[in-house]
Amino acid sequence: MLVPVEYNGVRKWVRVPQAEDEYSYSQFLQAVLAKFNLPDSASLRLMDSSNVEVDSDIFDELLKSSGVFFKAEECYGTHTEVTFLESSSSSDWSPSPSCASQGSSSGSDSTRILESTKTRRRQLIEGPLDGNVARDNVRAALCSKLGGKEILEEYEKTSTIRDVTRRKMVNILVADMVESHGRVPPVNVWKLYALGITTLFPKLSDPDSKNGYSGSGYLSWRLKTVQRTSAQDRKKSNTTFQEGPKTPRNILSDEKQLTGDECREAISMMKHSSDTILVKNKMKATFQHRQRVIQDPDSASIVLDLFPRFLDTPGLIDQDFSMIFGEEVSVKFLSKWPTFFKPRVIADCCKNLTPSPHVDELLLSAQQESDDGVWHSEEWDSKMAAILLLLHLLPPTVKGKKGGKMSASEATRRLIKFMKVGTSMETFLKETGPNQPFLLGVGERSNCIQDFYIILDQKAIPCRMQTPVAAFDELFKAHYAFAVSYDDALSSFFIFIQTTVYGIDVSKVKESPRVKEIRARLLHCEF
Repeated sequence: MLVPVEYNGVRKWVRVPQAEDEYSYSQFLQAVLAKFNLPDSASLRLMDSSNVEVDSDIFDELLKSSGVFFKAEECYGTHTEVTFLESSSSSDWSPSPSCASQGSSSGSDSTRILESTKTRRRQLIEGPLDGNVARDNVRAALCSKLGGKEILEEYEKTSTIRDVTRRKMVNILVADMVESHGRVPPVNVWKLYALGITTLFPKLSDPDSKNGYSGSGYLSWRLKTVQRTSAQDRKKSNTTFQEGPKTPRNILSDEKQLTGDECREAISMMKHSSDTILVKNKMKATFQHRQRVIQDPDSASIVLDLFPRFLDTPGLIDQDFSMIFGEEVSVKFLSKWPTFFKPRVIADCCKNLTPSPHVDELLLSAQQESDDGVWHSEEWDSKMAAILLLLHLLPPTVKGKKGGKMSASEATRRLIKFMKVGTSMETFLKETGPNQPFLLGVGERSNCIQDFYIILDQKAIPCRMQTPVAAFDELFKAHYAFAVSYDDALSSFFIFIQTTVYGIDVSKVKESPRVKEIRARLLHCEF
């Protein structure tokens, strides 16, 4: 790849060396030094247009995600700062006559607009920064996001903000910045937000900085994290699906939805009420508000804190799912799986799966009657074993060149875990980590579960009905109720359930050939 580099007003093309399918960060720096005849002892530091440092671990992803060019703006002895700016492609770049003639870069208070038909245009803020405009911009961003007003109130009362509040403020403002100006916002945009913070919250300004803020503060660190994460997400984009749990949905229920003070009053009332009927009615009336909370990256992780009745009122997940898709879709798994899909899955596995100790145990469990009082297998009971056999028909696939292959038995532990009665739930939850939703079965043996829970965000949500089929039905619905994506290892498995059993987003979601093959085999299965 060739990218243009500007240094002291002079622009030249520089080749980016490539090693083992990755662009070399260190070799590129050496190439820049050689192209501009800089001493080998010079230290180059790559910065984006918001003065956020670009580390070597994201250099390759950024180059592959979009065309770029670099601009050397300042030089201090042997230390050169090179600014990284995003464009649509290297071919869109052309030398700037004004820069070439002046022999130096333009002033830091001016901003040049880069436009391309291949990428959306970014609105840049031109001219000297105005403290009042910056202050109003930050206040408007905070007031428009959930929790932003509490930040303003905390500062007004205490003349400072706690660490946890400061982190929340930074997350809100960076999200607003990226939403309005893209993943790599222009430098004046970053300065506008930084100036807005120090103007709105003067006691948060840095007395040792010229302007009260610096290029290495919390905003810069958060921007760097966002850029690294988004680069990694784009690298995985080939395995994401167009429709699924995270897709915003229109409500099908005609239940009246509360807003404003009425909504806040209902949320508060639910937290302190022991009336199950009242709680369920108020949960229906606050459904749209809850969906906005779930779809907002800044508040999605605290939905169970805002609506804690999920943790002690079984049936709320099923209720939310029904408000999205309707009762007809909601009952499909419970009505179709036991009589239609389960016997076909068992028959197909007997015919097509390669025998192994784990598969043999599951088949033994799935084929036995669970009500005869005699257990011949130490595996899961008949109903759960059949669900896990489907996972063996739709095992995990390798993700990317460096992704290791996961067995179906390993993927099983991503779907359901067993905890013996008497084990500390608190200790178990602490050890689960930030995984995708999964089922937890609690009992004396794995083939005789007494209680099922859905584990989400290290919290246990009790299932409405304590049977394997009903618990799995609720696990699937939890992905939609909380807008949580499928576990990568279980994506083909869940997409089959989504399209083939529930009939959700048929022909809209990207299905693997294996999903289509298994659907055809099961639907045309003959006993």
